[in-house]
Amino acid sequence: MSNEPMNNEKLRQIPSVDRLLGEEGVQALDTAYGHQQTVNALRETLDAVRDEVRAGADVPDVTALIARAKARLQAHLAPTLRPVINATGVIIHTNLGRAPLSVATRTAMDAVSRGYSTLEYDLQAGQRGHRTLHAEKLLCELTGAEAALVVNNNAGAVLLALTGLAQGRGVVISRGQLVEIGGGFRVPEVMAQSGARLIEVGTTNRTHLRDYAMALETNEDTALILRAHHSNFRVVGFTAEPGLDELVALGAEHGLPVMDDLGSGALLDTAQYGLAHEPMVQESITAGAAVVCFSGDKLLGGPQAGIIVGQATHVEPLKRHPLARALRADKLCLAGLQATLLHYLKGEATEHIPVWQMISRPLAEIGKRARRWQRTLRRDGVLMEIVDGRSTVGGGSLPGETLPTKLVALSVAHPDQVAAQLRASEPPVITRIVEDRLVLDPRTVLAEEEPELLRAVADTLRPKDLAS
Repeated sequence: MSNEPMNNEKLRQIPSVDRLLGEEGVQALDTAYGHQQTVNALRETLDAVRDEVRAGADVPDVTALIARAKARLQAHLAPTLRPVINATGVIIHTNLGRAPLSVATRTAMDAVSRGYSTLEYDLQAGQRGHRTLHAEKLLCELTGAEAALVVNNNAGAVLLALTGLAQGRGVVISRGQLVEIGGGFRVPEVMAQSGARLIEVGTTNRTHLRDYAMALETNEDTALILRAHHSNFRVVGFTAEPGLDELVALGAEHGLPVMDDLGSGALLDTAQYGLAHEPMVQESITAGAAVVCFSGDKLLGGPQAGIIVGQATHVEPLKRHPLARALRADKLCLAGLQATLLHYLKGEATEHIPVWQMISRPLAEIGKRARRWQRTLRRDGVLMEIVDGRSTVGGGSLPGETLPTKLVALSVAHPDQVAAQLRASEPPVITRIVEDRLVLDPRTVLAEEEPELLRAVADTLRPKDLAS
């Protein structure tokens, strides 16, 4: 016997959109999400219910219908760019937004976002100014460069420098430096896009100064020598590579500038904190590089930016290049970069810039924090132990280098499932799995995030009898 008459009767019981709009709960949705979005969610919910009823389901009550409409609105309008807690131990985590910003940096960015600013206005002259001036004085003072320019990221900085200095001409680079970093940034492809002609010298593992000299002698239309930092990999064993000072001396003999793509671009010596020495911007300037490119949101610890510093003869023309406008930094970036640079100028980078706080954090302090987490979570019935581990810098910096840390290893039977549950918490908690164990690394968890982290872990792992 057909269920069609019964289903038709149920279908008539489904309330209309107009009726639901009069409900108090729907009026709250209207206020929170807007009228049209609320109407759309109600229609979609009712369409889904009709399909379910035709399949034999019962009609949900009004409260359930409103709840389903609310869930649709939340899923549809929820931002996809959300804050997360990084408990992975990777300090400059590219997938998680790279460098977290200092309080002063966030404050500076917030201040210029609230209204108008002097982005391109000269207060003293009372007329139009230049955004290229912002942060330039600080960058020059910190690095020893004559001029500086800020664009939107380091790939843009490299593209602009190559386009402005070498378009249609040759650029000499070692084969061992034709790198690819995350996101598909490949030096040969960027060079091709700039219009420069790639001149490869040496081999993957060994390039000598004589290789560069031979290339310069046989390629008359050469614009510059390029050195690219290996960034996210290391060549070990039977290797050779000229120093930057040697390349600069060779370039001077031929009247050619040297461009140094540092990638991460440190202003502090990483060797002070038990890591290998990361090439520093100041060192490149001192060695005589005409142009140095590096990132703002890696080891610098600031907002996303591409920074070009160097000799005024080579940097000033880049400011006027048409491509500079397409790649220019906005007011938030420039304000944040200024505030970040001031930390270095005042000698307080390790106290205020999160990346350097994490790098310089003593192991004893991390262990103390891990034990505090352990005590708190034990009260909620969560089982764990503290084990030795390693943190990494990340962000294409210091490949293979790690820092000792203390990991909080959670006692769970299915670490992948628990990791997924923590990612679904609010805010999401990102962990890692080491030797089939779910671990949390205190090094990369900001102090203000600690209560939310512990709550998320407790809510996920609290035994059922304690949860009640």
